[in-house]
Amino acid sequence: MKGYQHILCAVDLTQENTEVFARAQALAIHDQAQLTLLHVVEYVPIDLANELVLPQQQEIEQQLVKQAEKALQEMAHSASLPVNTEVVQGSVKSEIVLYAEENNVDLLVLGRHGRHGLSRLLGSVANAVVHHAPCDVLTVRIGE
Repeated sequence: MKGYQHILCAVDLTQENTEVFARAQALAIHDQAQLTLLHVVEYVPIDLANELVLPQQQEIEQQLVKQAEKALQEMAHSASLPVNTEVVQGSVKSEIVLYAEENNVDLLVLGRHGRHGLSRLLGSVANAVVHHAPCDVLTVRIGE
């Protein structure tokens, strides 16, 4: 069985993602695979009736992207192998799947919370990605 060639680790920049990133690194080292860290900055909702909000929204989004780029670079520098970093904007669920499709990802690694009941019924990023990803998905249980 051939190992993975391109592993995508999608993170939300919380401390809980340390374990998710560690798992992705271990798999990338084992399979000698390319590893990419991805963070999605969700669009800030805008009020189209108030055109004064638009420049502020763009500034906020630019700041969020810069903060995410810096955080991913720090994570990548702490790794024991070369790591590519990508920050994209949009819907978290859609952008993770789209990135995997467009970049020949064959394993997607992301964290999931062990939620039950109502919060599970409302859906989650991990649940959506598992059902729509074009590749294998490893969900790492976090937050317990």
